[in-house]
Amino acid sequence: MTDDEKRDPLRVLVVEDEYFIADDISRALIRHGVEVVGPVPTVQEAWALLGSRPLDLAVLDINLRGELVYPLVAELTARGVPMVFATGYDTAAIPTDYGAIPAWSKPFDYNALAEVLPGLRRA
Repeated sequence: MTDDEKRDPLRVLVVEDEYFIADDISRALIRHGVEVVGPVPTVQEAWALLGSRPLDLAVLDINLRGELVYPLVAELTARGVPMVFATGYDTAAIPTDYGAIPAWSKPFDYNALAEVLPGLRRA
């Protein structure tokens, strides 16, 4: 970890509608020194957090109780915020426009995700 990362922790938005998964992801991120923004279970609540503080990354479930997260993905992309999908969807179901976004298929090791996120931080 660099000195800059120690002073300025990684701020990660977590958007996940399953409470226990959101909690597990958040706890793993916090154990790795990440400042968790959220977690929130809906796109609407995620939108509300976008202006609250700068974000370094986002971890997004694709389907939030029937609502797809893609409009939020477009906004985060426009803002230059890297993201990963944490999803039960097969990667073939992800639109080709978003095919370059890393996808972690549930279930996965939350600590492993937390370990790779700093490498995705924009320069």
